[in-house]
Amino acid sequence: MNYFTAAALFSSEKFFTYFTFGLGFLAQILFSSRMIIQWISAEKNKRVTSDLIFWQVSLAASFFLFTYGYLRHDFSIMLGQFITYYIYIRNIQLHNAWMKYHALFRYFVYFFPVVAIGFSLWNGAIDVRKLFGRENISLWLLIWGSFGQVLFTMRFVYQWVYSEKIKKSELPMGFWILSLAGSLLIFVYSIIRKDPVLFAGHCMGIIIYIRNCIILRKSTHAK
Repeated sequence: MNYFTAAALFSSEKFFTYFTFGLGFLAQILFSSRMIIQWISAEKNKRVTSDLIFWQVSLAASFFLFTYGYLRHDFSIMLGQFITYYIYIRNIQLHNAWMKYHALFRYFVYFFPVVAIGFSLWNGAIDVRKLFGRENISLWLLIWGSFGQVLFTMRFVYQWVYSEKIKKSELPMGFWILSLAGSLLIFVYSIIRKDPVLFAGHCMGIIIYIRNCIILRKSTHAK
């Protein structure tokens, strides 16, 4: 391998690394943005709203984070996003907006996670056993962090079941309580693990979740 070939290979690998992490950071920015957008809407309307843009931004963020997990061969990220990905789509459907998108776009977005996971499992690009790897984390801390992540994911499952029941996209009190509980557990986990990314993300989230609980409680009593 000559100098120019090695330099080109190094340059392409460096670009791939930057591109991959860029997608991850973009996803996190979008996830934070959706909560800020929702918070502003709630403060403006003096009630908790489930606006279409919240679900559109959520879907875009989930798509980028899922792609990030795919490029990083991280099955845990892909699996986590797979659960909420279709809940975001369902809420867009409940807003009667999904069918307004071009058919090719809908099919691509709808089947992308399924095809990506299937292809990754088929060619051995990802190792499911990594889901159960503990690295150097103590058992109690692993259980603590995992339970927080489960609560944090279940909030959207709860929201989905609630919305299906009333046939309307809503963000009920239970969603915010689960969000707050899961976020507090992950926040403590981030302090113990000294993880600045988790710490920063959930520090802002806790404030928004508490504020939405207050707004929702006031609007309920006002009726």
